[in-house]
Amino acid sequence: MRHLFSKSLAAAPGRLHMAAHSHHLWPDASFAGQVECWTDAARLADRKWNRIMGEVWPEAQVHIAAELGTDDPPAIVFATNTHDLIVRLAAACPRRDNGPLHILTTDGEFHSARRQLARWEESGEAIVTRLPVAPDLPDQIIAHAANHDLIFVSQLMFGTGTLVDIAPVAALGRPDGPWVVIDGYHSFMALERPFPASFGATAFFLGGGYKYAMAGEGVGFMHCPAGFGPRPPITGWYAEFDELDLPPGHVGYARDAMRFMGATFDASGLYRLNAVQRMLATEDLTTTKISAKVAALQAQLLDAIAGTPLADTDLLNPLDGNPHARFLAFRAPRAAAWCEQLGREGCITDVRGDVLRIGLGLCHDEADICALASLAATLR
Repeated sequence: MRHLFSKSLAAAPGRLHMAAHSHHLWPDASFAGQVECWTDAARLADRKWNRIMGEVWPEAQVHIAAELGTDDPPAIVFATNTHDLIVRLAAACPRRDNGPLHILTTDGEFHSARRQLARWEESGEAIVTRLPVAPDLPDQIIAHAANHDLIFVSQLMFGTGTLVDIAPVAALGRPDGPWVVIDGYHSFMALERPFPASFGATAFFLGGGYKYAMAGEGVGFMHCPAGFGPRPPITGWYAEFDELDLPPGHVGYARDAMRFMGATFDASGLYRLNAVQRMLATEDLTTTKISAKVAALQAQLLDAIAGTPLADTDLLNPLDGNPHARFLAFRAPRAAAWCEQLGREGCITDVRGDVLRIGLGLCHDEADICALASLAATLR
């Protein structure tokens, strides 16, 4: 499927990009989407917003809801990034006695949540309980859920590739608290329909287009369960976009996910998302098919690195035939040095602490696996 990425591959022909879990290469379709956005702005000027909100936004909602498994497009809202949505969520979440927000989370969350929660904790705006990522994590969350306002947990841990059973966690959500927020940044379009309607009735879901959706930045999204936070206190004027004729001084809200909307935004990410989704449909490439391709490449990689230093590491997320992260996480004392050494050879991986992550995607083939294995044999 490398032909779908001809522009990205041609832009750096000597690069071996093995970090699709970090920055997935953009397919050619995303370029067409970017151009479509610019052309609409030039052709329609201020009237572009009628097309964006009337056609582009709803199409993107349909794609996201279908990929999630909720099949509930009006429950999807977009933002520039997931951090923006985390802030809006925390402000809207019911608090006990109007005191600090009591948050239950894990020690494996991505930096957008980890850093913000730590800062709120530091300032006294939140009291945070962090559970270790372990096989019994769902049971531990249930055991500790009482007296918490917000439960925040990743479906697939960004550092280790650990997959969490979120079904019992999602069921804990209630409009008056606790609110359950599932961070799906590494599960969206890596797992088939990771958030079915039964989950979506009681939990929020955060994700974005930057990873496996191959649409780039600027496409953060959130699934919002009905009845949770009807009047978010952090609110932009797009939250009442359909009610601009309201009397002065009246703060109106949409009844669907638009109630969490902000203000004027860059719509180019939505254009790219839609263009990539159309490409996948044309090529008959479902998330299941892409995951199967990646799983085969991962198995080939593990075979190919036999006898190299990578084979002597602790693989934190071994292949077991079940749904799996789109990256392999190798724990080793020299992970950072190896990442740097590979980078000097034009091979892009990344490191989180002492974990080297190698991510594969639709843009890779067997030749890439062989090239990486050859470089792995030189690691010191």
